[in-house]
Amino acid sequence: MRAGPALDRSTCDRARIARDPRFDGAFFTGVMTTRIYCRPTCPVKPAKSRNVVFFPTAAAAERAGFRPCLRCRPEAAPGTPAWRGAAATVSRALRLIERGYLDDGKKVGDLADTLGMTARHLRRLFVRHAGASPTAVATTRRVQRAKALVDGTAMPMSAIAFAAGFASIRRFNTAFRAVYRRPPTAVRRARRGRTGRQRLPLLAVAKR
Repeated sequence: MRAGPALDRSTCDRARIARDPRFDGAFFTGVMTTRIYCRPTCPVKPAKSRNVVFFPTAAAAERAGFRPCLRCRPEAAPGTPAWRGAAATVSRALRLIERGYLDDGKKVGDLADTLGMTARHLRRLFVRHAGASPTAVATTRRVQRAKALVDGTAMPMSAIAFAAGFASIRRFNTAFRAVYRRPPTAVRRARRGRTGRQRLPLLAVAKR
């Protein structure tokens, strides 16, 4: 399977229908009828092949107007194997972004300077190899970190915003809404509701 935006469609389609865990994180599936993107291992019934498109990164899917699936949680996917096969410069830039390089007030121009190139050339490389700009990739990673904290902790939203790398609570709320089409508080309530329903049968058995 080729890394980068030019994914092999037949390989991706077979992998997502089979829910092949070897491809988890290697690409993301966008369902055109729902405008939701998923991991290859999503437990939801696979959409028809004619209704799906494939993306090398979560940022590329969001750039195309898809929102993350709340069932398979793309933010929990393994560490993006598709990126490892990208151009060496992009791979290095992605590692820096993953470590929070653009979360501390630095700009894409600063990242480009660190890599020894112009910001324009870096953006061009990102679109070619990651399917989205450095800024979009960094924003997606912040939102993904925040989503994991929303689901897995009881931290207040203000603490989550800064822990995820956002400069302000307002930016956190705006970015989260743009990705999930709902505020983080609503996502947390829905997650708790689903968890509670899943535990009900176990509680009923225990009472017997």
